[in-house]
Amino acid sequence: MRSLYLWLWLCISVSLSYSSHAVNCSTDTIGLCTPTVEEIIDEVITETIEHEANGITITTTTDTTTTTTTVTNQDSLDILNGDNDYVVSSKEGDMDIDWGGQGSASMPSGNSCGQLGTDKCAMITGSGNSTSTMGVSGMGTTFINTVDISDLNITHGGRTNYTIKVNKQDSQDSIYMHITGRNGTTNVFSGTDILSASGVASGYQTYESGFDFSGSLTTVIIEVGGRDINLAVGPMFDDVSVNVLYNVINTIITQSITSVEMFIALNIDTPEDIIDVVEDVFDSNDTVDTDEGFILEPIEIDEPTYETVEIEIEEIEVAEIEIEVEIEAEIEAEIETIEEPTEEVEEPTEEMKPEVEEKTEEVAEVKEEQKEELKPEHKEVKKESSKEKAVKKIMKKIDDKQRYDSANQMKTLIVMQVLGNTKSFFESQKQINDRVGFFTDATLPDSVISDNDIASYYLFAGSDGLMNDMIDSQWKSN
Repeated sequence: MRSLYLWLWLCISVSLSYSSHAVNCSTDTIGLCTPTVEEIIDEVITETIEHEANGITITTTTDTTTTTTTVTNQDSLDILNGDNDYVVSSKEGDMDIDWGGQGSASMPSGNSCGQLGTDKCAMITGSGNSTSTMGVSGMGTTFINTVDISDLNITHGGRTNYTIKVNKQDSQDSIYMHITGRNGTTNVFSGTDILSASGVASGYQTYESGFDFSGSLTTVIIEVGGRDINLAVGPMFDDVSVNVLYNVINTIITQSITSVEMFIALNIDTPEDIIDVVEDVFDSNDTVDTDEGFILEPIEIDEPTYETVEIEIEEIEVAEIEIEVEIEAEIEAEIETIEEPTEEVEEPTEEMKPEVEEKTEEVAEVKEEQKEELKPEHKEVKKESSKEKAVKKIMKKIDDKQRYDSANQMKTLIVMQVLGNTKSFFESQKQINDRVGFFTDATLPDSVISDNDIASYYLFAGSDGLMNDMIDSQWKSN
């Protein structure tokens, strides 16, 4: 009794996806994280078996959760540029208008700004020595600008970068750049750079730097301050820009649930040929799971060559020889252990000797006659070679159902070639040259068929003449 296994696949795929801010670049990270993409796949496989009257149903459920985390660095662009919608024109970094702040200041223009340009610039004119609103000591004048950046939704840290152009003609003066970052009313970071300290003849310079921060950020406060010691020409600055670079963490979680239902049905009445077809299909193909479902792909089989078959035959020959040697050794050992039986014969008495001698002679004559009559005829039996045995083993390995496919047919031909030792049959062949002068340069004219007069004469004149002779022969008189 055989059973037919029918494999039925029912695939159900459910895909759920959502995004959220991730945790790999945490809120405690200070500064910019390295941009990266990380994918984590978590797979849970559950299998259930149900026994039914007509078969067995096996349901395999695969729950796959794919977590893709992307870390990028975003740029706010210049938050002191009115075109970027962070500040109004009076708070732009081109310093056409005073930002406001502490101490005295002026807004010169034209040649007074020197290398800063002919438009307006800001000049520090205060000579005091007090602490600024943002906590910087040794200042006489400050320019303060508060910028709201809450629309950026910064939550995982970053960095503020600034640039400022400074023209300090008096080496005794000083100027600094200060930035404070806040999340609501809570200070997140605070940094101060002394651009040109008192006693340094810096002249015209462009300064660039920045400050790292962690966590959330909603407000940036920029303070530019300093002192005019000699009250002649104070430090001047222009073209202030501040960019906020911040980390954006995006996590996408995709969940897919795939259910594969396999029904094994027992069908006793199925014809043998159908069973063979089903078994051949699964024996000759691999099942491959693709995005569109399961497909069957042929199993790749290396084509046999003369060398591979020859090596296989040699291996089997070696094994056959080893087995024969072992068997012969066992037989010889067994023969040595067998003892020949001996019979005790009583010596005949003097009275019995003549009779025994006569009978012995008669028996000897009979035995000699029987030996002559029953002498067996020895037939020569050809012993099968080890190569022939190896070939038979190779052929037995070929499945009957796959005997006629291309690979096994090729292997059969190669085995016959090896057995017949015909590998070098064609190696000693000679090339036959064409006969010199066999072909001529004469050609037939295209689209013209020339009549053969002599052939027409023999065909028509000869036939007509023969027919006339046959007719005339009927009218001849006897």
